[in-house]
Amino acid sequence: MGDDTPRLRLHHRVLRTLGVTLAVLLVLALLAGGLGIWTVMRSFPQTSGSLKLPGLTAPVTVVRDPSGVPQLTAQTSDDLFRAQGYVHAQDRFWEMDFRRHVTAGRLSELFGASQIPTDTFIRTLGWRRVAEQEVKLLDKTSLRYYQDYADGVNAYLATHSGAELSLEYAILGIQNPGYRPEKWTPADSIAWLKAMAWDLRSNLEDEIDRALLATKLTPAQVAELHPGYDYAQHPTITDLGGGSPGTVSPDAQPAGSTPASASAAADAEATAALAAVPANDYRDRLEQVASSLAALPQLMGPAGDDIGSNSWVVSGAHTATGKPLLANDPHLGAVMPSVWYQVGLHCATVGPDCPFDVAGFSFSGLPGVIIGHNSRIAWGFTNLGPDVADLYVEKVTGNTYEYDGQQVPLTIRHETITVAGGPNVRITVRSTRHGPIVTDLSDGYAAIAKDQAGKLGVPAQQFQLSLEWTALTPGPTANAIFAFDTAHDWASFRAAAASFQVPSQNLLYADVDGNIGYQAPGLIPVRASGDGTLPVPGWTSQYGWVGTVPYDQLPSVLNPPSGYIVTANNAAVGPGFPAMITRDWDYGYRANQIELRLQKLLAHGTKLTPKEMSAIQADTYDANAAALVPILLAVGAKADPASGAARGAALLRGWDYHDDGDSAEAAYFAVFWKNLLADAFGRKLPASAPPTGGDRWFAVVDALAQHPDSAWWADSKLGASDRDEMFAYAADRAWSEATSSLGGDPKNWRWDSLHTLELTNASFGSSGVAPIEWLFNRGPYPVGGGSSIVDATGWDTSVGYQVDRVPSMRMVVDLADFDRSTWINLTGASGHAFDPHYADQAPLWATGATRPWPFSPRAVKTAATQSLTLTP
Repeated sequence: MGDDTPRLRLHHRVLRTLGVTLAVLLVLALLAGGLGIWTVMRSFPQTSGSLKLPGLTAPVTVVRDPSGVPQLTAQTSDDLFRAQGYVHAQDRFWEMDFRRHVTAGRLSELFGASQIPTDTFIRTLGWRRVAEQEVKLLDKTSLRYYQDYADGVNAYLATHSGAELSLEYAILGIQNPGYRPEKWTPADSIAWLKAMAWDLRSNLEDEIDRALLATKLTPAQVAELHPGYDYAQHPTITDLGGGSPGTVSPDAQPAGSTPASASAAADAEATAALAAVPANDYRDRLEQVASSLAALPQLMGPAGDDIGSNSWVVSGAHTATGKPLLANDPHLGAVMPSVWYQVGLHCATVGPDCPFDVAGFSFSGLPGVIIGHNSRIAWGFTNLGPDVADLYVEKVTGNTYEYDGQQVPLTIRHETITVAGGPNVRITVRSTRHGPIVTDLSDGYAAIAKDQAGKLGVPAQQFQLSLEWTALTPGPTANAIFAFDTAHDWASFRAAAASFQVPSQNLLYADVDGNIGYQAPGLIPVRASGDGTLPVPGWTSQYGWVGTVPYDQLPSVLNPPSGYIVTANNAAVGPGFPAMITRDWDYGYRANQIELRLQKLLAHGTKLTPKEMSAIQADTYDANAAALVPILLAVGAKADPASGAARGAALLRGWDYHDDGDSAEAAYFAVFWKNLLADAFGRKLPASAPPTGGDRWFAVVDALAQHPDSAWWADSKLGASDRDEMFAYAADRAWSEATSSLGGDPKNWRWDSLHTLELTNASFGSSGVAPIEWLFNRGPYPVGGGSSIVDATGWDTSVGYQVDRVPSMRMVVDLADFDRSTWINLTGASGHAFDPHYADQAPLWATGATRPWPFSPRAVKTAATQSLTLTP
């Protein structure tokens, strides 16, 4: 991603020694034509004419639009999913193969010994083992569909190998020439759901961050840096528990302060948990924990504050057609190719024996459509973000552990990791009642155990950490996909949602009858005590999980009086809701702005169309700037006219607080924000817990800005004793940095000169070998927007201004006429480098544009530019 965010870096010994020379030769061959062009193009799929697909009962048509997006039409459901597997393999098999090696802890088979630590961690968590158990839980029909899909993939593998499958296999052959992909199985598909659940897992990073901060700060200071959700200033999704959706005042200035009662309660729980598991002198050990988590492959992007999504639905009372509109743009990592794959799946005659007529966004490797619409309903996802993962401190003696005064046997299993170019590695995985022990995996976890043991008077070798996580309990989520795809009303949609257990999502709904709704599904634990914000003792049942929140008690609403529902990872319920979902909601800045945009449109009597919905998706209003610029203007007015603070204030005066790509003001404010966090906070915090920007830091700084004499603003080494002096110092430094980076004339400054997106291939795109990265990466693309902005092009202030998280797709569904719906993908349909559809949607995406989304047979036929017939 162009930054230092930990990612899967494939520093293979062979590639490091031979790769540069070989890669340069390969690139030269590609540029020169001949054999190189043939090597690249031989994997491009056949998309017209006819092909044999064994196992079909009748021909299946696959038509593609100008962007290569396929629409499949079949006579039976089995033929439909067999064909989907074949088409996914045509376009994305390397991505599928790479993902299944990640989720099974088998990257070492591809890339050698460098991936043993990653494989060890994932095998310890047991993603693949859980997926195999979930295959056994599939209903008979769903199992048949998964097998149909696998059969389609395998039919493609039967006639393609090596570079015929994808260019990546030619590169892999430099290091691992003997590798051959094995057949696809239903477990390969379902294991991807574990990766999705891991990347959207909850607040585990916040839990670790609090513990890291506690090594240097008091509980009260930790609470200041992790404020609670401000229900007075930010909306909730529903009105349950005293929530307030749709009541944000257009004149309200978003703030991050926490109501006193909520803050006091959070402080009390945090203090109790810290007393139970001391965190003093914890820094080095917790830094290693954070590194262990961050080093895992992040197939949907790095975890953190900007992993989220926007989605909202508006009833027909507020639209031009009298039917609902639904918008969705999930915020995930900027990977190449996009995590999403657009597709239409149609039965030629829709009925009980073939019930599918659905289009939307799928995952390569998984049958069905994840987000989209059928002929009756539309749905969208945003991350609910419940706290579903906890770290437990365990007392271990030999192969037993203590629980409520008894020694209980550990669960032990052994696994063997196959290593390309090296000897196999045998690992031992030990688990308690809470979950796998993760201290066996790295020096970081072991160091924490040693430190904790010393403080609690336990022999070092007896002290371990385990991880409890809902996704490690086998469940029926894999069934839910087909149920969503064929749901036809609110009741059948809610029935489908009941099976969607992990990851828990905010589900938005609309139907052709005019109904709109919201449902939160998922396994959400109920704790005996504690709130999941810090590691807790595992040797007592006092902190254990005692069940999950019943589905019928999770938040749900149908046809609210306001006529719209907004979800942007903000609090789903008010503080009085009886079940604890999480203490770490997104702080609601995006939800504020979406609601304000809707309220202003409706107040003017505007009847919404897809155009207005797309315009809201592209909104760049920066609530953080709106809160802090008035202070900068006052500081600049008192400063030396030649100072950076004064010149910056002059530039910012009159700014509308929009982070548009061509905005000089947005560029300067971003540089100021980065410097302010580093100067006022970064110097006081552990190096492994730097301020990163985003919604939490919006709330922290906005709240502390109301207290100019707060100790956070004072730093004698910088000559700052209060807020205004710290702001002046950061503003001066920002002016110098902006001048150095963007030139001496502010009229020529642009935010998108700093804020750029490089689409990075998930495997070879960060190989460390520049010519290989050139083959697979695309960009940089200049973009506007920013962190915790509706146009959520997230960036990490501790690293730089480049984009690392994005709206991974955008869609607007028109329930009056599905053919008037629009969509866009981050990259393109193809996973083949240099294919015309590898990155053809990226330039449109970067400008906020969308594409027509044909659905009806007539519209699909009209849009088609290629047609392939798959025959038995």
